[in-house]
Amino acid sequence: MSAILTHLPLANIEKWETRAVLKKTAEAHRYLAELKGVAASIPNEAILINTLSLQEAKDSSEVENIVTTHDELYKASLFQEAITNPATKEVQDYAFALKQGFHMARKNKLIRLGDILAVQQQLERNNAGLRRLPGTDLKNASTGEIIYTPPQHADEISSLMDNLITFINDDSICDADPLVKMAIIHHQFESIHPFYDGNGRTGRILNILYLVIKDLLNLPVLYLSRFIIYHKAAYYSNLQEVRNTGNWEPWLLFMLEGVIDTAKNTISLITQMKSLMASVKHGIRDQLPKIYSQDLLNNLFNHPYTKIEFIVEELGVTRITATKYLEQLVEHKFLIKQKVGRANYYINEPLCKLLIAHS
Repeated sequence: MSAILTHLPLANIEKWETRAVLKKTAEAHRYLAELKGVAASIPNEAILINTLSLQEAKDSSEVENIVTTHDELYKASLFQEAITNPATKEVQDYAFALKQGFHMARKNKLIRLGDILAVQQQLERNNAGLRRLPGTDLKNASTGEIIYTPPQHADEISSLMDNLITFINDDSICDADPLVKMAIIHHQFESIHPFYDGNGRTGRILNILYLVIKDLLNLPVLYLSRFIIYHKAAYYSNLQEVRNTGNWEPWLLFMLEGVIDTAKNTISLITQMKSLMASVKHGIRDQLPKIYSQDLLNNLFNHPYTKIEFIVEELGVTRITATKYLEQLVEHKFLIKQKVGRANYYINEPLCKLLIAHS
């Protein structure tokens, strides 16, 4: 089906904010507010940014059938030479693009076209920019059937993207609830399909950036990719339903349910991480009081797999001291020691199990 996309906003906002949608929106806001508070209770924000962005990078890439494992990802963060799976490198690029986009959004409190282009450029490692040539179709992976044909002409794509950027940043043109707007923005972006590659992953990063500029979250900790993986068929059918019929309600309810489900899961994960950190903190202080510091604790939770160089850099100690710290942590069973080639690395196994359980 070919696209006839209109500029936002639609003339009739009641098409979006039905009674069912508003009820679901209120529930989603409650869980988002709880998540925002729980995330703020972790004293070092880098712990959540680093661990959860890598989790999201893995899940979002998996939506596009780019598959790696937690073990491969964590090793790749230690040793570039350990990357043997091309998908692992792509997931690393995603995590970097996400963090880069977050820092820009938090600083500027708006999302510019250049920011979206920078995210996609980092994901795809090219400077292709917006599509300029016709011939892009979205096909059923199994049958090869064309499901949807996005706008084909460069001028139309550019115009629709300029309009989308205005819709994102200028609330005076539409006073819909920001969570409703997030779902509309996502639909419009995926329907414009502005890039040759990386549209899905860029669009999912755009979701979190929008929540940040609207102060619904202070940190990038709500990721819908896990929900989309579990409900992939519904995600694509609801996207297409709006294009086919103009009926927005199922799509909006689906996305709001995704916010609720994901917020609940992330609240549970962060609460358990906080509890685990407290347990490890007390354990190290009791058993190894001479080496305990908050920086050491932060290191063990910032890096599910850590190494001597990370301790040297983040604690400002010598290599000999860092090695002694890590060996004592292994001896007291706070870490597990492993080897890649001739290099050692150290696993925070309870943290890894927790992250895997919530993926």
